[in-house]
Amino acid sequence: MDILRDLNERQKEAVQFKDGPLLVLAGAGSGKTRVLTTRIAYLIQNGVDPDNILAITFTNKAAGEMKGRIYKLIGYFAKTMQISTFHSFGLKIIKENYEYLGYDKNFVIFDSDDTLTIIKKILKDKNIDITKFNPRTIRSTISSLKNELESPSMYKNRAFTDFDKLVAEVYEEYENTLQKNNSLDFDDLLILPIKLFSERHDILESYQEKYKYILIDEYQDTNEAQYKLTKLLANKYKNICCVGDIDQAIYGFRGANYRNILNFEKDYKKAKIINLEENYRSTKTILQAANSVIKNNKNRKEKNLFSNLEIGDKISYYRASSGLSEVKFVVSKITELKKTVSLNDMVILYRTNAQSRSFEDGLLKANIPYKIIGGVNFYNRMEIKNLLAYLRLIHNSNDDVSLERIINVPKRGIGVKTLNNLLETSREKNKSLYDAIETGKELQFKKIIEELKTKKDTMPLTEFIDLVLDKSGIREEYQNEKTLDADIRLENLEEFKSVAKSFEEENGVISLEDFLLNVSLITDNSEITDTSSKNNAVSLMTIHAVKGLEFDYVFLVGMEENLFPHSNSLFSLEEVEEERRLCYVAITRCKKKLFLTNARIRLLYGMDQINPVSRFIKEIDDDLLDNIGIKVITNEDDNFYNKNNYDEFKKVDEKYQEMDYNNNISLNKVDLNTTYTNSDIKYEVGDFVYHENFGAGRVIEVIENKKNPKASLLKIAFKLPYGVKTLIYSHKSLRKV
Repeated sequence: MDILRDLNERQKEAVQFKDGPLLVLAGAGSGKTRVLTTRIAYLIQNGVDPDNILAITFTNKAAGEMKGRIYKLIGYFAKTMQISTFHSFGLKIIKENYEYLGYDKNFVIFDSDDTLTIIKKILKDKNIDITKFNPRTIRSTISSLKNELESPSMYKNRAFTDFDKLVAEVYEEYENTLQKNNSLDFDDLLILPIKLFSERHDILESYQEKYKYILIDEYQDTNEAQYKLTKLLANKYKNICCVGDIDQAIYGFRGANYRNILNFEKDYKKAKIINLEENYRSTKTILQAANSVIKNNKNRKEKNLFSNLEIGDKISYYRASSGLSEVKFVVSKITELKKTVSLNDMVILYRTNAQSRSFEDGLLKANIPYKIIGGVNFYNRMEIKNLLAYLRLIHNSNDDVSLERIINVPKRGIGVKTLNNLLETSREKNKSLYDAIETGKELQFKKIIEELKTKKDTMPLTEFIDLVLDKSGIREEYQNEKTLDADIRLENLEEFKSVAKSFEEENGVISLEDFLLNVSLITDNSEITDTSSKNNAVSLMTIHAVKGLEFDYVFLVGMEENLFPHSNSLFSLEEVEEERRLCYVAITRCKKKLFLTNARIRLLYGMDQINPVSRFIKEIDDDLLDNIGIKVITNEDDNFYNKNNYDEFKKVDEKYQEMDYNNNISLNKVDLNTTYTNSDIKYEVGDFVYHENFGAGRVIEVIENKKNPKASLLKIAFKLPYGVKTLIYSHKSLRKV
């Protein structure tokens, strides 16, 4: 079998380079996995014992795929080789040498929940308030220190703040606890082999003799521990082949160090460098766009992707008038495409998980199946379900299901025993759980709910949700946690306010009852949101989650400054460059047709935001873009919309939302010259009004907000079946008659 037959010249060169250090800079879609697997087969065909080959990748899935490909090339030899993840390989070394590391043979590996339990116990023994020093934050910090190969004593020497000093103490006790329990954590699977090899040169040499040929995939994603382990193993023979792409280094937040790939030539003086630049995935136009963006990064190795495929369509760039318009545009294009294209060939990519919510809603309304990849449906996320449970209990105190969910969220010291006693009392007295609460910590919880009940009809829903997040302690819990996961949950909770504001703006009503019913209609759609891979459905995912995947049609949304690049990155050149690499990854996922979208104004986290066009849009050559829809905003326009013209812009934007986004034909025959607001109209008790949805009514109460008159409210009695509704004072749907 001629295993080189289907390779291009650069791929063949990488495969046939036998001895010495080799760095393969493999651009997106350039066939790096094929090169790795064929190189392994080539080594075996040319006399290398399969037992002397070590191949390491980052996921079990990737390792399994690599084994499968090698098996097709060379048969049973693939089954005897060490092809695994870094952590699996580390575990193999520990199992073979546990006695030298001070462990018994029956050692166990603690998962993240186990390690969190240990840290909580240490804090409890020290009488540390976990609301001030969050256990998850401490666990995350310790994990980062271990992966940077920093011991407790090393960290203690540079601990200056109270938090640092506490972490140093906890870190030391945590390590002692693991040792006493004959247990390891996940980080130890890398740390302990390095410790073993550093202390026992004879053991290191035996592994160097065993693994004379080492191949590492995705080298740009290695952290300090993975880099050190690799370097120790390869130090004797230096037959190391690392494959990666600096332009796809997007996991800095996980501790990955892209400089490892930049420093390869310093680590291995006689290294051979081979660029794989021919892309087999995307059209010429898409690749030119990717190249025009990534060339703006300074910290990279020069390469230029090219393709022998067709030129392809121009990239469609849609500058929407609003976030709602952006969703409508994307959904309309998907509706059009699905007539001839499988939904499985389409993906919507966004920078943050919170962005998925508006697209989920849009797809639901259009009855288009979708699946969330690498994430959870917005309304099924834990923090959203908890918030909804609070709102439902405030609305209906007989809701035992919601009460059980949140009575100890966040932690209030109300355990299983207390809840069981409460359940028993409710059964004996034939009361709801809420009414059965009379004493103890659970009474404090009840007082919070009672206070919130008195506020629910006195303020806009977005303000009320803010109050719930504050009074319940949910917001404070995540703020104190200070982890990436907590930040994402906070973003999702803030985005839930957008759901409330959209409901208010559409109906002018602040009724918690009506809002919860509306949310129920959105979320009760299990068939459409089924994430089974067997279903024909549009994929929704973050750009981080799409790495390694490809789609014919890609919608890259939210291309605005502060959103993408993310606002957290804008104070660091290094972080902006990682954001640009993210953009490069997103663009190069596309095979046939790429859509880029953004919005002049967007409802995000419950607030209208005006952001300039993303710098990444501006970095793409103009002749590659097909500007569709409304006029694309210029720099001058961006300055205009960021000044003091917000109200005027809002009037125009509301009209744009009612337009057909393909051909600018008004759907509702809107006259753009008749825009007006109710801001100057004064309402008094007894005034008759007309509402677009509820018809005629009469004002029975005016609830003034002196700090923010626009947030004043009206209680209006409408004819049955609507009854009394609380509405926003100056809402466009309301008219004085």
